[in-house]
Amino acid sequence: MYYNKLSDYLKKEYGEKLYKLLLTSGMTCPNRDGTCGTNGCIFCSEEGSGEFAADSKLSINEQIEFSKRTVPSVSGKYIAYFQSFTNTYASAERIKALYYPVVCRDDIAVLSIATRPDCLSDETISVLSELNRIKPVWVELGLQTIHEQSAQFIRRGYPLPVYENAAKLLKNAGIKVITHLILGLPFETKNDMLRSAEFAGRMSDGIKFHMLYIQKGTDIAKLYEKNTFRLLEKEEYIDILCDCIRLLPANVVIHRLTGDADKSKLIAPMWSADKIKLLKDINNAFYDRDICQGEHL
Repeated sequence: MYYNKLSDYLKKEYGEKLYKLLLTSGMTCPNRDGTCGTNGCIFCSEEGSGEFAADSKLSINEQIEFSKRTVPSVSGKYIAYFQSFTNTYASAERIKALYYPVVCRDDIAVLSIATRPDCLSDETISVLSELNRIKPVWVELGLQTIHEQSAQFIRRGYPLPVYENAAKLLKNAGIKVITHLILGLPFETKNDMLRSAEFAGRMSDGIKFHMLYIQKGTDIAKLYEKNTFRLLEKEEYIDILCDCIRLLPANVVIHRLTGDADKSKLIAPMWSADKIKLLKDINNAFYDRDICQGEHL
């Protein structure tokens, strides 16, 4: 069985693997400024999950030029990726003013924006649709789980129908939807995780899988230190991940197979720190299982 890797998708669409420029929009999050919460999601760091992004004190053009020096490119084309916090948490006018110059740059092939589904007004989606006519726009939504008990535990701050509505509106506007899922949330069973993956696969053009990892300075770290839950072992994560992938429609692009923690802040699981080996083990497990089952690769 073959799964639809992002690198393969990019080579097919753009003739090469495009690398991401990690950028910062300067926006905050309604789960931090008091609109729906003040401490953010329970796993979120002070950087809003943007530990590797460029310095927010720089202008966007300065960030782009700085980031270009850190990643390779054959053609000089990149993905402009706004990762940290909520990158549509502003007026439609500000969103257009921020992102329009980005999509008009010759060196940017794709604009990828991470945000919350409760921060996508009709006006905002209209702006994103306009930008999408210039360059492809991907919108990344942090769903993490479809289960309400888990959503409340991680302090996600919105119910599942909000995600469903946002995903449908974005797709109707011709904008690709990439959904984030966390495998290994406390007290979820393997079946719970599989159901989340199956649902997200129906709603999305792409999926990003993350294992639950614990970073210093997060609220979930305090609970972990009290031994209130356990994390997945490496073999468990790989087993669940492989089964999740098999539930996805063939056209859904896998954008990520594992999370990326700042190693200086990582508490657990330490096996997640060796990303190269982990990716190799995931691919070996995925394809070895197919060979054992007699599937044609």
